[in-house]
Amino acid sequence: MSTAEEPTAIAPHDQYPTGQPSGGAGAQDPTGQAFAGVRDLHLTDSVRSARDDARAQGGQASEWMPHLPASGSPHRPPGVDPASLVWAETVAPGGYTHKVLARGTRLRFDDPTGDACAHLLLFNALEPVERLNVADTQKIPWQAYLGEDHPLLSGDGRVMAVVTSDSSARHDAFCGTTTDAWNERKYGDARPHGPSPSGRGLFLKAAAKHGLTRRDLPPSLSFFQGVHVEADGALVWRGSAGPGTHVELVAEMPVLVLVANVAHPLDPRPGYVVGPLRVHAWRGTATGPDDPRFTATPELHRAYLNTVDYCEARGL
Repeated sequence: MSTAEEPTAIAPHDQYPTGQPSGGAGAQDPTGQAFAGVRDLHLTDSVRSARDDARAQGGQASEWMPHLPASGSPHRPPGVDPASLVWAETVAPGGYTHKVLARGTRLRFDDPTGDACAHLLLFNALEPVERLNVADTQKIPWQAYLGEDHPLLSGDGRVMAVVTSDSSARHDAFCGTTTDAWNERKYGDARPHGPSPSGRGLFLKAAAKHGLTRRDLPPSLSFFQGVHVEADGALVWRGSAGPGTHVELVAEMPVLVLVANVAHPLDPRPGYVVGPLRVHAWRGTATGPDDPRFTATPELHRAYLNTVDYCEARGL
């Protein structure tokens, strides 16, 4: 299974590889030629025909799908035992993904083209009312810019995850993600399956699969497209560090991960530019008292004590 290496301004789910546009049977392309309807492409006039048609699709693969099993990923991070992988996926430009990960799981994002933008939300997988708090994530470590050893904190004073490796250093914890209104104004479209879906819209779809609603979605942070605050308070988009960068996290508690790979809201380019995002996760261990990070600052030490207390009471 191959992964596209070139950025694209068009969401792959809007390219209709079967030749069938969203307008349905009888719709026409810009030249006026009618597209073939789904019924002309698939023989489904009986249960047996429908079964045979469905099974005929079984050998097909998409570059925008999870690798199952995860150990079969062609993009396995260096030094990672394939048998330890629990998640391997390439997220399409304008796509989203979600996963529940155990405590101690290592999570890695890769930007192969320099145009990915991984908007991230975290929830306590056991009690989703606890979720990423971007304000505390900036305040507790006394650092507004994300980077190596930066904790991602919940509103309950616990460390949900921490950045363990970062070769990009171009991230954003100020702007959140795009909304439907923003994308409709800038690109003329914000449909989740259209050419320019919003991050908020995709988060909503991912959240719904776990029983969460719009009211459950807090502000998010994003990796690979940097934002800097100027002396006068202006937010300046810095773009990416180029192709081939990565960010690694470790989950310090069981977490529900929501990811939307969409254009950054401050990206000044007129087109909806976003590239593929690679995601891998593998079994590991949470940060322990012997790790220097555990007691790096009084604030972080307290947050880790809160996290360990919660997890041990749960038998985790």
